[in-house]
Amino acid sequence: VQLQASGGGLVQAGGSLRLSCAAFGRTFFHYALGWFRQAPGKEREFVSAISWNDINTYYADSVKGRFTVSRDYANNTLYLQMNNLRPEDTAVYYCAVPNRGGPIRVEIQSAYDYWGQGTLVTVSS
Repeated sequence: VQLQASGGGLVQAGGSLRLSCAAFGRTFFHYALGWFRQAPGKEREFVSAISWNDINTYYADSVKGRFTVSRDYANNTLYLQMNNLRPEDTAVYYCAVPNRGGPIRVEIQSAYDYWGQGTLVTVSS
C-alpha cells in the first residue's frame, strides 16, 4: 500500500489549497481515511477524517468550518479542501489509512497503519 500526498504550497492568509492523497495497491472501500499535520517544533496532530461508510466526517476544532474532507472512489483518492487558511495552518500534512476496514478511532494516530510522505503547506501572513 502506498499513499501519495500532493497539493501543498505557499499561500497567503485567507487563501485556499486542495490537498490530494492518491492510494495505490489497494482500494479503500469501507476504510476510514484521515489527515494529520505536523507544524515545526510540534507534535503531529489530527486534522480531519472520513468514516469507513462515508456517513461521518470529523474535524479538529481549529479547522472546523474552513476545511472539508472528501473522497473519490473512482480515483481512489482522498481530498482535503482548505479555505480561509491561517498562518497557524502551516505544517506538513499527512494522509493515513488503517490496515482494516470498518470503524476506527479516527482521531488517534495509532489507529492508522499506512502514511503518505507528507505535503508542505505554508501560509504567509
